[in-house]
Amino acid sequence: MNKLQETQPLFIKKEIIGEGVKLTFKVQASLDYFKGHFPNVSILAGVVQLNWAVNFAHEHLKLSSTVVRQVEVLKFKEIIHADQIVDLSLIRKSDHKFLFEYHSEKGVHASGRILLEETMLEEAALEETL
Repeated sequence: MNKLQETQPLFIKKEIIGEGVKLTFKVQASLDYFKGHFPNVSILAGVVQLNWAVNFAHEHLKLSSTVVRQVEVLKFKEIIHADQIVDLSLIRKSDHKFLFEYHSEKGVHASGRILLEETMLEEAALEETL
């Protein structure tokens, strides 16, 4: 099995917004995710959008886990194409819950609420008591 080489978008800027951040990036056509998805029209898969939201939320919002327990109110409204510039807004609701929204001049592309596993928090608390 081939390992993916190019998987991260090209970051343009980061803004702090209330309890979260807004990341602006270019979803460059050279990303491995576009290979074969789809041959005539490059589309960023929803699973990639979810993965980025979780990983960027963990990094920028200092969340305790990257293990998804549940995805709620997930909506995909507008396709994200290759070489498109998009904003990803991430709003922290708690140590294990955040909201995400991808948007551009075309409107909202995807949005949802993600609940993460609390196991890392529980393990850290247990270690402190020992």
